[in-house]
Amino acid sequence: MSLTPAGDSAPAAPMFSVITPVFDPPIAVLREAIESVLAQTFRDWELILVDDKSTDDAVRETLREFAQGDHRIRVIERDVNGHIVAASNDGVGAARGEFLALLDHDDVLSPQALQLNAGVITRRPQVDYVYSDEDLIGPDGRRYGAFKKPDWSPERLRAQNYCCHLSVLRTSLVREVGGFRPGFDGSQDHDLILRVTERARRVAHIPQVLYHWRAMPGSAAADPEAKPYALETGRRAVEDQVSRLGISGRVSVGSHGRYVVERELPERRRVSIVIPTIGSSGVIWGRRRCFVTEAVQSALASTDHANLEVVVVHDRPTPAAVLDELRAIAGDRLVLVPFGEPFNYSRKMNLGVVAATGDRLILLNDDTEVRSDRWVEELLGPLEEPDVGMTGAKLYFSSASIQHAGLACTNGEFRHPYRRAPGDTRGKADMLMINREVSGVTGACVGIRREVFLELGGLCEQLPNSFNDVDFSYKVRAAGKRILMMPRCELFHFETQTRKAVRNDWEMRFVRDRWGVAGRDPFTPEYPDMPRPLRDRPV
Repeated sequence: MSLTPAGDSAPAAPMFSVITPVFDPPIAVLREAIESVLAQTFRDWELILVDDKSTDDAVRETLREFAQGDHRIRVIERDVNGHIVAASNDGVGAARGEFLALLDHDDVLSPQALQLNAGVITRRPQVDYVYSDEDLIGPDGRRYGAFKKPDWSPERLRAQNYCCHLSVLRTSLVREVGGFRPGFDGSQDHDLILRVTERARRVAHIPQVLYHWRAMPGSAAADPEAKPYALETGRRAVEDQVSRLGISGRVSVGSHGRYVVERELPERRRVSIVIPTIGSSGVIWGRRRCFVTEAVQSALASTDHANLEVVVVHDRPTPAAVLDELRAIAGDRLVLVPFGEPFNYSRKMNLGVVAATGDRLILLNDDTEVRSDRWVEELLGPLEEPDVGMTGAKLYFSSASIQHAGLACTNGEFRHPYRRAPGDTRGKADMLMINREVSGVTGACVGIRREVFLELGGLCEQLPNSFNDVDFSYKVRAAGKRILMMPRCELFHFETQTRKAVRNDWEMRFVRDRWGVAGRDPFTPEYPDMPRPLRDRPV
């Protein structure tokens, strides 16, 4: 999407319509919610309180009291209880503001919430959706559990409504997509955000806690699985988006209220698994193994995709017996590429790609072993979407602790968040368990379209040992492509078993000089804990 042309004057600050459906909340928390709007430092707003036929007369009396005290507060009293979708749509229909802000009847806004949103919208006139960070309020009134959200991450949004609170949406676009959809009660916000962001020109994230979500017994804030019906409506919302976007796959409900999109890899896709090797052996789990033969055997045994080849780029010292065993394992699917130059990982992989015939590539280290079924399908399925440039797998050490779950580039360092954490670690907000955008992935297991690899010039051969994967990740993102972490594609990575680890400082400097020094990672903001500027990304 095009950006705002240089020289265009910024519009005036928008008016906000705060939409709050109300049904039998405790009076004290209802008052806190309304008072948090009254306390806003930004004054151009209206609060539309839609009473959904509350059974407690004190609720309506409280709403009327506040409306009499401030002309910006409007009360709609429904004749029948229609549940949250119907009540919310009444608020949308009555809204006069250019933007809607969604506030639940028992939650609290930060005093600067609307002020900061107004600033973003004024500076970025094409923004159609803004979300910010949030925390929780316990029964004792204590705030806890601040959620530092990633910047715009559409893949993650399919797995969970990570945007959630505070959501600010352009009113005209909400009306254009039909508002809240009947039948999606419990996941109505998730469904609306999915539909709005499909058409939004820009999405912006404010990395500050602007919303305090009350965690009461039985609420979704306290327990994501407290409302089973909401899990099913959320699944249908994601399923509908997958269908609208032409993504071929199945949507199911995973653990902890997350959604799993199991994509299909078309049979016609020719897959080339490119592996560099010198035929090394080592002891793993008390048994000596030849790494490359075990890697190829597990790779072929763990996929149903038949249209593939294995391209092995082998140094000349590779034992003949190893090559013979590879022929026995892979048969006519094996392509051998001899390599007689000084070690250069990047060059070996580039030569392997040149020899490959697949339109889908998997770049794979020889010291790996696949541990999940359908690994090829999981890794390569998202590449059917043209804006996905590269995918990566979740890797484990031989101890089953985490070796790689996506790269985070922060403070000029290139980190592996949760490295050596127990393998079943879920991560902040289940981040290690869901498909999501990341800044980069390790070169030990990468999925990519052949044309993308070639258009970007392949791996940088000036980086023979390390940081070539970091450099290539920057290339992919600079080309406007998304990089996805696919945690259901799992492999063991027996790191440094086939070659001594080499980390040259000059290679790090090379990458820093080329791409600059990152502040805070946009997709893993808790690594490290430091301020970062507002980021907004075109959709």
